[in-house]
Order: sequence, then structure tokens, then C-alpha cells
Amino acid sequence: MALYLEHFGLKEPPFRITPHTDFFFEGADRGATLEALIYAVLHDEGIVKVSGEVGSGKTMLCRVLMERLPSHVDTLYLATPSLARDEILEAIGEELGLALSGKRTAAALRELQEHLIGRYGQGRRVVILIDEAHAMPEETLEEVRLLSNLESNRHKLLQIVLFGQPELDSTLAKPSLRQLRDRVTHAFRMRPLSRPEAARYLSFRMRAAGYRGPEVFAPGAVGLIAGASDGLTRRINILADKALLSAFTENGHAVTPSHVRAAVQDSEFASVQPHRRARTLAVAAAALVGGIALGFAAQWMWMAKPSPAVASVSVEPVSTPPAAPLVTPEPELAPAPAPVAAPSHLRPEQAERLDHYSPAGHRLLAERIAAARAVLERAPDEGYSIELFTTDNSDPARMERFLLRARDFVPLEELFVIPIADAGRYRLRVVYGEFPTRDQAAAAGKRLPPKYQEAFRTELRSFGELRGQI
Repeated sequence: MALYLEHFGLKEPPFRITPHTDFFFEGADRGATLEALIYAVLHDEGIVKVSGEVGSGKTMLCRVLMERLPSHVDTLYLATPSLARDEILEAIGEELGLALSGKRTAAALRELQEHLIGRYGQGRRVVILIDEAHAMPEETLEEVRLLSNLESNRHKLLQIVLFGQPELDSTLAKPSLRQLRDRVTHAFRMRPLSRPEAARYLSFRMRAAGYRGPEVFAPGAVGLIAGASDGLTRRINILADKALLSAFTENGHAVTPSHVRAAVQDSEFASVQPHRRARTLAVAAAALVGGIALGFAAQWMWMAKPSPAVASVSVEPVSTPPAAPLVTPEPELAPAPAPVAAPSHLRPEQAERLDHYSPAGHRLLAERIAAARAVLERAPDEGYSIELFTTDNSDPARMERFLLRARDFVPLEELFVIPIADAGRYRLRVVYGEFPTRDQAAAAGKRLPPKYQEAFRTELRSFGELRGQI
């Protein structure tokens, strides 16, 4: 138990490195990735891959996924991926209550298939979550591919999710595993936290542990933690825990940069940091030296190059001035006309209302709003788009989750998100495509995925109408 709990008014340790699902941080795309994973498990029929560096939060995501899947989904968690080809089949059978040990592979697969068909007939789905999948032998990964082939007359019987370090990507890129790679229908990457995300993460963990006061970690301390940890959540936890302990020993209630520096010095990965920074500084210094050298070389060449006005004059004694050369002046070229910007169809107040909606750091949403603005600026009033839906829920995270799922059905570059200001609040309108005529838009609407045609009551909207409602 952490010594500083009572000192900071905490109910439990906020920075344990073992996964605790009550402390799942949904920022930095984690929440959107979780939603996309749940959707893929329930609606997809391919293999899903989640990769990320050591300590980036893959195991936490896996545990939360297990908790949040519906009750009709049976989850099998394999944490020992170094199993041999026949051992993984036996391990899966053991989880399902089947005795597959000692049976030939073909017989074991047949028995497993019959069992899964029975579960499917009862309305149940089975998903296998394989942690540390980058450590799997190639022959075991090939067995995973065969397992993904188990199916009834119409449906896949087994959903597989692979969690692994970036080495998993390199392994799947091998020609020998091309068939398995082709079955990966969704791939997610756990990226490190940025400095602002690290600040929100630290605050979230403290408050999830019961803290109710002002922010404990000073901005300078947050910057040091984010840099020293490389944005990896496990390292952030280690440094934050040690920094809190350092502040506690000084009877302080705020974590300062000096506390973090002490934590970094006391951490096992601290010795790696100076070497990494030294390499970075060496590269920067080399680039600087190279830039200076290039600058001197360019200056020397410029000074050594003969002037066009004296290029044809031979060298003579200084006392004898050279005759002035005959130079035919070249006519001056008229400057090229500056490009004329195309007039925008958006009025300034409309553009301002678009800019005032904040995507709150959600990358896909920000991209689709920027694309919407661009098309609204250029598209003529008589052009058309297909409205999929308009929602009063303007939560950026919710729209980001929709976009993550949408890219599996339609080209994301054809989706535009238009914020609509309404009495000080925003609604979000999602439209598809840019078409010169109403007939072309109507024809494109008939080609939308069946899922979208069933889920949305699509409407054809002219760009003049779309602009008028911003």
C-alpha cells in the first residue's frame, strides 16, 4: 500500500502498473479504439490486430474489452503465446471444456468446430484474445489462421484478436505468413501519450483513486514525466508514483519538477534516457555542422564564381585597367501575376461558426470537419451531397467512434462532418460525397452499403441548403 494515500486524500494507489480496469483512460484514442474493437468482435468475421510498444496499455485494453463485451460473448484469454502448434489447440479446448489432448489435429479441429456450432446455435459467440502475440512461433500463428477458418454454413465461429508489440507487424509481413496477414481485417496501434494527454492522464488517475483537490502535478513536472517516459503509460505510472512519494517525504502537496527528476533518477529505465537524448543531440549537432559547412561552401562558390560582367575579360596587371566589356543587357522579365484565390462560397460568419466547434483533439473528426469546410467553400449552390444523419449529440468522442467504424464501410475521404450552430449549441451533420447534379447524388445513394441504407434515412441536400443552415 502506498505510503502517501492519506497525505493526498486518496482511497487507493492511483498509479499501479498492474492493469486495473477502473483506471482505464479513454483519452488519446483509447476509448475510440475500445468501441471499434467491440464493434469488430460483434460484427466482423476477420482477425483483429492491436499493436503497441511495451507499456503502451495493450493489456489494460484487453482486460477492459473482456469486461465490456456483452454477456452472450464467451471470451478465451491466452496469456502464454509461446505454445506450440498442437498446444494452442489443446489450450483452447481446455478453456471450452473439451479434451483435445492427444488427438490428431484434424480430429481435434472437427470436434472444436462441432462444439462451436452448438454454441452458435444457442446464440453465443466465442472470441479468443491472445496477449503477447508477437512471441508466437510461426507454426502457431499458422494454426491461428486455420482456427479463423472454422465456420458454419454462413458464419465464422471464432473471432480472434491479437495483442502484440510492433514486432508482430514485422512477423506478419513475412511472405510465409501472407495468408494470415490477409485475414487481418482491422489493425489498431496504441500510440504514446502527448504532453497534454499525459496531463489529462495523470489527473484522471488521481481522481479515479479518490483525489478531490486542485491539480497535484505542476505543469513543469508533467512535461518532465511525459518526456522521460516517452509517453508510455507504464513508465508514466512508475514516475508518477515515485514523484508522489518524493513529495510526501518533503511533506509537500504538489509534485514539482525536482520531485520528478528524483523519480527519473531512481527508475530502472532512467539510464536509457541520457543515451537516447545523447544520440538525438549528436544527430542535431551533426546536422548543424553539416548546415554550417554547406553554408560556407555555398558562400565560397558564390564568391569564386566570376561575375557575368567580367567573365570574358583576361587577367591583366592592376596598373592597366581592362577595357569595359560589351554586355548586352537582357530584358527584364515582368513578374508573374499573383494567383487569384477562388472566391469562397462561405460567408465570414459561417466560417467563424464552423471554426468555433472544437473536435477536442480527435484526429479523424478534425480532418472531416476541415474537409467539410473546404468542400463548402468551393462547391456551387447547385451541387449536391447525401445527408446520412444529423445529431443533437455533439460529443467529439462519440463522432470519432462513428468515423472509426465508418471507414470499414465507405471511403472516409467522402464523409464530411458539418457543425451547425443552433442557439449557442452545436449539432453535427454527416454528409457523403460531392456531386454536380441531384441525379448523380441519387444514383450514388443507391450504391451506399446496405447497412447504411437500412440505418439512415438519407436525404439529398444542395450545398446552397447546407451552407444556409450552418
